Amino acid sequence: MTDQGLDSTVKAGRPAARRMFRARIGKFEDRDARATIDDLAAWVEETYREELKARPSKHVYLRTLPEDIQARMDSLRDSEAIRSAILEQFPADTVITPMKNTDELYISHYNKDYGGDHGLFSKHYDGNLRFMPVGAVVRSLIYLQSDATYKVVFGDSRVEKAFVTYDFGLLDFHRELHWVEGTYNPHDSQRILLKCNYLVAPKNAVWLTKALLAANTGVFYLVKAAMEYSKSPRTPLQYAVGWLCNAMRLLNNIHPLVPILLSLGAIGAAGWGISRLF
Repeated sequence: MTDQGLDSTVKAGRPAARRMFRARIGKFEDRDARATIDDLAAWVEETYREELKARPSKHVYLRTLPEDIQARMDSLRDSEAIRSAILEQFPADTVITPMKNTDELYISHYNKDYGGDHGLFSKHYDGNLRFMPVGAVVRSLIYLQSDATYKVVFGDSRVEKAFVTYDFGLLDFHRELHWVEGTYNPHDSQRILLKCNYLVAPKNAVWLTKALLAANTGVFYLVKAAMEYSKSPRTPLQYAVGWLCNAMRLLNNIHPLVPILLSLGAIGAAGWGISRLF
């Protein structure tokens, strides 16, 4: 496991400052794990042959894939290598709850066209719940296939990596400002990875854990639906939603409450305007 960007507090196994999980980089060294990764990459290339030729990125929820494929992916996302790397930065009584309903297969094509997937490559936080009172949501990026064409920069942790096949990265879903650097080339190796999320919370915080799971899942689905609808936009409405996604992303970079308050203000103003008509 690589310790780039980690301070002595994190290395000692104690919680990071501001409850932030510091980005980590690792690699699957086990022969069986690598064979599983090779098999899954070959399956993706065969199953999504046409999508791999397309320009926008593609996300597929893992829960919608065939059961045997899900089982192979489970062996990676639930691996000891990932779980132990997460727990290094939390107290001993911490519990990891996989958020499998949000986990995705991701075919990544570097795409900056101000549509829904533009924000995946610009500076952004994956989530907007940075004010969570306890715990964290950790995201794993498991690379089934990739060359060193693109570099992922984890700004807050001061870690950067050009991920290749068998690598994995771990980041704080809500608190890590990160982005991708590179230039699209259709002849590069396809960048295929799994995005898996884990809620990390105190052992005895049962109801709090359930509330955090509900909040994270609800926001995730709402944002994801808007991004998917507006990627590589063609219609005026898709362009509008794409620009809204990117505007909200930029505002979230300032503070997570800014887009929430603006949205509530817009809803309130619309309600007041409609009430004046009657």
